[in-house]
Amino acid sequence: MEGKACHGQVIQIGLQRDTLTVNMVINMYSKCGLIEHARKMFDEMPERSLVSWNTMVGSYTQNGDEGEALDLFVQMQREGTEFSEFTVSGVLCACAAKFAVLECKQLHAFALKASMDSNTFVGTALLDVYAKCNLIKDAIKVFLDMPEWSATTWSSMAAGYVQNELYEEALVLFHRAQVAGLENNQFIISSVISACAALAALIEGNQVHSVLYKTGFHANIYVASSLVDMYAKCGSIKDAYLVFSCVEEKNVVLLNTMISGFSRHARSVEAMILFEKMQQIGLRPNEVTYVSVLSVCGHKGLVEKGRKYFDMMLKEHNVSPNVFHYSCMVDILSRTGLTSEAKNLIDIMPFDATASMWGSLLASCRVHKNVELAEVCAKYLFEIEPNNAGNHVLLSNIYATSSMWEEVAKARQVLKDSEAKKERGKSWIEIKDKVHTFMAGERIHPKMALIYLKLEDLLEEMKKLGYSGEAEHDLHDVEENRKQELLRHHSEKLAFMYGLMCLPSCAPIRIMKNLRICGDCHLFMKAASRITRREIIVRDTNRFHLFKDGFCSCGEFW
Repeated sequence: MEGKACHGQVIQIGLQRDTLTVNMVINMYSKCGLIEHARKMFDEMPERSLVSWNTMVGSYTQNGDEGEALDLFVQMQREGTEFSEFTVSGVLCACAAKFAVLECKQLHAFALKASMDSNTFVGTALLDVYAKCNLIKDAIKVFLDMPEWSATTWSSMAAGYVQNELYEEALVLFHRAQVAGLENNQFIISSVISACAALAALIEGNQVHSVLYKTGFHANIYVASSLVDMYAKCGSIKDAYLVFSCVEEKNVVLLNTMISGFSRHARSVEAMILFEKMQQIGLRPNEVTYVSVLSVCGHKGLVEKGRKYFDMMLKEHNVSPNVFHYSCMVDILSRTGLTSEAKNLIDIMPFDATASMWGSLLASCRVHKNVELAEVCAKYLFEIEPNNAGNHVLLSNIYATSSMWEEVAKARQVLKDSEAKKERGKSWIEIKDKVHTFMAGERIHPKMALIYLKLEDLLEEMKKLGYSGEAEHDLHDVEENRKQELLRHHSEKLAFMYGLMCLPSCAPIRIMKNLRICGDCHLFMKAASRITRREIIVRDTNRFHLFKDGFCSCGEFW
């Protein structure tokens, strides 16, 4: 309102034809989100300066109308208006938001022709748009070709690596920036924390946390949220809660991050208490909040609680359930054996069922030996994920548990005839700043012979406690003897043995895995935690498992 009053004063004193004044009015309308008013002022200008064009292009980009920003740049060229590095970088930002690869490459060529590619603003905008369009090699080339790098350039490159899941490269870049004397900023720090979280690199995460304290950025609520997320994903929920507790004024983002962390660690009570506290302090739960509380209900088998939260979303907080909430609800019902109800929910929901939904239901069919429904689930999964061999193997195992040997043979033949491939399981563990990766039947690691020897000794000791390998948990389509061998040498067992050999006796053994932990390895870890008296933390694709004194935090529900 005050802005419009100022515009009125501009007209009253006759400055509506003054270019500098009108530029400021355009900028004011833009920042207030009144883009139509800004464009009207721009169109009515008797004479436009370069600042006028740059301001209008920036206005469209900031207000999410990237198409108009690109059109305006084209108009600018047709009228023969001079441009600057700010014009080109502004239009590149529009390309990044729109993921416009073709336009980006055209602008790159334009910048080369105009000898602007070495400009820091243009170069940074170019690498940012390439990274956001998943053209990370082009982004790296632009970065390396730049004569100098600003703090924004470093931050954009780090963010680009993280966006393209090149987490180790992001950490290497950060160390390189430190050596180059870069003054840390919250943007590059946030990217590095995200990389540590994705890699579950707790040692590097602790180091970055130390840097934050030196720079004072730990007080920033968004940086604090990233730290909470990092510690939770690294398996250290206590450290996550400590960071969370130290933030005085909490917002929805921070609370959602903490609730999500509790959910991953199957801390249902803590997640639900925090959900209630969130409302008590006047913050409204949103879509993200409900995904976390529904997830923890799935992890703990809390059907009635799940139903309550699912109904509460729309009734109390006006949050319409999206596909992720339905997926959580299908998972809750499937895990607790309510397969018919889960299938009915899939049938009536206003979305197409995802692979995650059918996968949850198929896994439940295996536990509850529902062959008919399993075939329905598998049919949809084969269409959605034609290259995922795991679905074929799981259906074959469901047939096997029901002694349907002809169907087992057919399922395996279909798998052989298809191009589907089963993702190979791998586990990794961090020892002294180095990540060691293992796969089933690993032979490459330099300590492999000793690892196998120690593992055999431990397995012998476990037999005294009643543990023996359960071959039905191995989903490889191989002969029984080979299956038993692979089972004994699953990747998480190898990673555990290496951790046992190398880590101090007081340190927990933290293992990360790219697939869901199998039932046999789950039994192994429980027995191992009892025999070795070590705390073992395993992060699989679904959640964290804390093994201690022969028990798991999941309560046998995962």
